[in-house]
Amino acid sequence: MRMVDIIEKKRDGGVLTSAEITFFVEGYTNGSIPDYQASALLMAIYFQDMTDEERANLTMAMVNSGDKIDLSAIEGVKVDKHSTGGVGDTTTLPLAAMVAAVGVPVAKMSGRGLGHTGGTIDKLEAIEGFHVEITTEDFVQQVNEIKMAVVGQSGNLTPADKKIYALRDVTGTVSSIPLIASSIMSKKIASGADAIVLDVKTGDGAFMKTEEDAKQLAQAMVKIGNDVGRKTMAIISDMSQPLGLAIGNALEIKEAIDTLQGKGPKDLEELCYTLGSQMVVLGGHAASLQEARQQLETVVMNGQALEVLKQFIIAQGGNGEVVEHQDLLPQAQYITALPAKKSGYIAKLEADDIGTAAMLLGAGRATKESEIDLAVGLMLNKKVGDYVEEGESLVTIHANQQDIAQVEQKLYDHIIISDAKVEAPSLIRAIIMT
Repeated sequence: MRMVDIIEKKRDGGVLTSAEITFFVEGYTNGSIPDYQASALLMAIYFQDMTDEERANLTMAMVNSGDKIDLSAIEGVKVDKHSTGGVGDTTTLPLAAMVAAVGVPVAKMSGRGLGHTGGTIDKLEAIEGFHVEITTEDFVQQVNEIKMAVVGQSGNLTPADKKIYALRDVTGTVSSIPLIASSIMSKKIASGADAIVLDVKTGDGAFMKTEEDAKQLAQAMVKIGNDVGRKTMAIISDMSQPLGLAIGNALEIKEAIDTLQGKGPKDLEELCYTLGSQMVVLGGHAASLQEARQQLETVVMNGQALEVLKQFIIAQGGNGEVVEHQDLLPQAQYITALPAKKSGYIAKLEADDIGTAAMLLGAGRATKESEIDLAVGLMLNKKVGDYVEEGESLVTIHANQQDIAQVEQKLYDHIIISDAKVEAPSLIRAIIMT
């Protein structure tokens, strides 16, 4: 088999066999296929697309390129959640605690963030003593005992995906549906979940800016998951404005705790209930979404979900007192209100740029080498559709630097106030089952 023949076949619109895809993935991973040939194939895929079968075969070839996590020692149907990311996306912690409190095991591997704020792993490190690395034995035991564990991703999970993704980043082939879908799904499948719920974002702060593109990606990932034997579904959710109110690591941990106390932002709460209901049904703990939602609402109201979060923090070495005493989280030195320059209705909170403002404070990473300041970030005081009086606070800025003029200007440029009344965007745009 020759790589040039595979490139020419895909270039001309042909369908690659499982053996040809495996030859490419194995060869590129072990270094026998050079970057220039891999780049040529990726560009051919970008223009010619892939069939459903090719997408599934590419996903599984990447899964088989490295370690696979065996979760068979964990009792029950293991359900994982993946978000395509956005600004203020605090969903994982309150959602996992709710679902675990109902009895569905959540054995989660999460990553670090590159961009607006840290990933789930970075956020958890805002809790004193918390360990994001634990042994496989402890991981399995913890999920069996309290139904929840969140750890950093294994170093050798889907090494083919890491190499291919790095190449896509510098060859103009990032925005290809089959390549995005197989990249995401390979990591989820290698992580050992039995069922997968996907939260695909759309809007200004999302990778997929239009709802149509988000649906295409969601359908591709759901089809791959179901084709390789994982029960998979997706929700399309809005990211035209930041999710919730907090943007920043310690601030988002606080918001997760508030949500489990029934005091969280309505949009974050609704997204957790929507995703969680699907996870509970896929996990076999409810016959209908309505029954699943009732179970989730009950464990929030009676405090069980918050107790699971506390047990989870303690089990991974963290200070569980943070649940009752949020002032134990890192605190910023300077807290400043950003006053509205005019009265009116919030017409836009341009998520991408507001996220960048948080990154300028140090809440996220501009490069992989950047250090995150876990204490800093933004708290939104208004959302799209809300009325604001001139002089009223739009955003509370948590900073460890005195000069925040650049951050303030960024926020003023991207928070748009209108004289006319504006409707809040709908949060859940679509549900994709096939």
